[in-house]
Amino acid sequence: MARDDSIPMAIMAQRLGRRFELSPAATDALIALPHSVRDFAPGQYLVREGTPARQSSFLISGFVFRQKIVADGGRQIVAIHMTGDFIDLQHIMLDQADHNIQALTSATLAQFPSEELLDLAFRFPEIGRALWLESLIEAATFREWVVNVGRRDAQARTAHLLCELATRREAAGLGPRFSYELPMSQEQLGDALALTSAHINRTLKRLEAAGLIERRQRSVTVADWAGLRRTGNFDPAYLHLEDLPD
Repeated sequence: MARDDSIPMAIMAQRLGRRFELSPAATDALIALPHSVRDFAPGQYLVREGTPARQSSFLISGFVFRQKIVADGGRQIVAIHMTGDFIDLQHIMLDQADHNIQALTSATLAQFPSEELLDLAFRFPEIGRALWLESLIEAATFREWVVNVGRRDAQARTAHLLCELATRREAAGLGPRFSYELPMSQEQLGDALALTSAHINRTLKRLEAAGLIERRQRSVTVADWAGLRRTGNFDPAYLHLEDLPD
């Protein structure tokens, strides 16, 4: 069956409409935005550091991550994005990518020319405000990640990331927070939390021994949500999600 590539833009318009009420004209303009829909395999690059950045993307399905590579080849994962997220709004204004973006799982994206989206942001102020708010929330999440890596111990930062992923998945309609498939290997978790794979393995085992989580391969069951939140010092306020259950 042929894929209806107008649906992703309607989903994107709905996402922005939850931030600010969009006029029918603004909604129609978003849905009519020239775009392409592309599928990416795990590990495939969406954006490479140092290359021209002329497109922005909306994640229709799957998970992707942002990363920086340092001189000795070490990698730091600086963000994880999931279904329903904008991936690279900064490329509306910046002409060159300053980091890499890769598919974490199989992923499908709607990609559109940055200039076209910028034009809509100026022609329809409600679109501009909604995109601005998306960028501000992303910046708030970046700040929390800096604090997590810089000021929490291994057990706290791991618990915090597990809480964040669970909360964001639930808010995105991907399933309950209490049981989910972790889309990351232990190596990738280590690169996100500035820990070695061995340290991640020991930390996950400690969280299990404490009765906070249960694991089966990459499946995570949160056995004690309140305890996991306390361990990770997790306060979801920085995610600015509406109607978030306790």
